[in-house]
Amino acid sequence: MHDINLQDGDVMARLNELAEKNREKLKAHGVIAINVMGAIGSGKTELIKAINERVKEGYKVGAVAGDVAGTDDFERFKEAGMTAYNLNTRSDCHLDPHLVDHSLENIPLDALDVLFVENVGNLVCPADFELGTEIDVVVISVTEGEDMVRKHPKIFAKSEILVINKIDLANAIGVDPEVPKEDYYKVNPNGKAIFTAIPEGKGIDDLIDTLGVFGS
Repeated sequence: MHDINLQDGDVMARLNELAEKNREKLKAHGVIAINVMGAIGSGKTELIKAINERVKEGYKVGAVAGDVAGTDDFERFKEAGMTAYNLNTRSDCHLDPHLVDHSLENIPLDALDVLFVENVGNLVCPADFELGTEIDVVVISVTEGEDMVRKHPKIFAKSEILVINKIDLANAIGVDPEVPKEDYYKVNPNGKAIFTAIPEGKGIDDLIDTLGVFGS
């Protein structure tokens, strides 16, 4: 664990140092970490579980369940047979590298290949904090509307992958998933947007390939 001294200069610089230490720790154990951000109900947990189900025969996958309170997502990961750690922030609306460091101390890293860090459910605060992960993913669902990228451009601009989830519901609610996709490429032309529908298994293989951490 690391103590953050608020009188010790630039707090964000200190947090970024901790993020780099997390990255070094993960690399030393041969673990690739993926930061999964998105609003409550976007489908982050189920998406991580769906990926694990596809790759579990060849890869050992774990998850940090980040929430303000409760153990619901943690229990879902455990029920799926995943190594998991429950991380409650109590009041903070985001994870930070200090909290992630605490998680890493309580996870058997040598037993993992990939670690998903499921961030607290919102599209604002998590954009400001590096965690030491290698890949940033944002998950939105069509049930959130067509304007999510325009309302929260920062988090999308910093994320390598956008998952537009629940597209099986798009027609029913009158949302065109191409709209947030186009908005995403305006703020992040180097990113990759992927459509998914978990009940149908749509887009999961494309997402796995795009992550590029599970081999061919």
